[in-house]
This record gives sequence, structure tokens and C-alpha cells, in this order.
Amino acid sequence: MTAAETPFEPKIVAFCCRHCAYAAADLAGTSRLAYPPSLNIVELPCTGRVDVLELLRTFEDGVDGLLVAGCLPGRCHYLAGNLHARQRVDYAQRWLEDIGLEGERLRMINLSAAMGAQFAELATEMAETIKGLGPSPLGTRRAAGEIPSIGCAACGDPAPSLAESAHDRGDGR
Repeated sequence: MTAAETPFEPKIVAFCCRHCAYAAADLAGTSRLAYPPSLNIVELPCTGRVDVLELLRTFEDGVDGLLVAGCLPGRCHYLAGNLHARQRVDYAQRWLEDIGLEGERLRMINLSAAMGAQFAELATEMAETIKGLGPSPLGTRRAAGEIPSIGCAACGDPAPSLAESAHDRGDGR
């Protein structure tokens, strides 16, 4: 089978809050519930940590879909982090549409730690939505070298991560 004949498997990243959504993903895994193997989970202290630029940067880095999974409304361990994340996701969806990408490539969900089955269901639903949309044009353009990789201008770090950048570490690397 050639690369052209290989079925499209979307690359999806899920930013999950440590207290609820990450625990739900863990419950789905330990319960042996199936969800897409191409889903990469990134644990965050709180979805309130998510920034619009990081969301857009994740698409620029070549993902086809992005899931932001936080605590249930009114149940955030940091009071309103999930509400702030919802506002940022809504704003980033508008930006995606403005640049010609489908807003459905970015989605916010809210889960409790006991909702492992719902996590698996929503992750699978997201993968099916992205399969229907096809590969992200940003990912194919980056692979072709049309979009240069840009690092942090302050420290020269080629790709600061969402969870820990040189600035967060405070060591100037």
C-alpha cells in the first residue's frame, strides 16, 4: 500500500485539565474503552492555562484537530479556568474561520473525572469530524516547507511547549 492509498488518520491533540479531563481519559484507558490511537493527550494543570496563540500555534505545527477538555462548568479546581478556556477556544475558532480553516477543528468539552466513557465517545466523535474535513492545509504546507518554523524570539528556543517554556522554567535556556 502506498502513502496515497493509506487512509487518512487525523493527528489530534487533546489539552486536558489534570483534575477532571485527564482523569477521565485515564479512566477510559484503564477501562479499555477505545478512542483514536492518533489522539495525543497533553496534561495541563488547568485548561485556563491555554492561550489563544498556543491553540493557533498547535495548528501551525501540523495537527488536524485540537480538543480542549476541562472540568465541568462551575467545578473548576481553579475557580473559573475552564470558563476562561471556553472564551479563548471560541475566539480561536473565529480566528481559524477567518484564515480559512474550519472552526470544527477546535473543540472544547467539559468532563468530570468519572466520565471516561464520555471522553472516549467525544474523542472518537472528534476524530470522525476531522476525517470528514480531511487533513489540515496548514500541516501539508508545513511538510512542504511553505511555513517556516518560528521559535521564541526572546530566548531562541525553537519550539517552546505549552506546558513548559524557557520563560516558565526561569533558567533562561
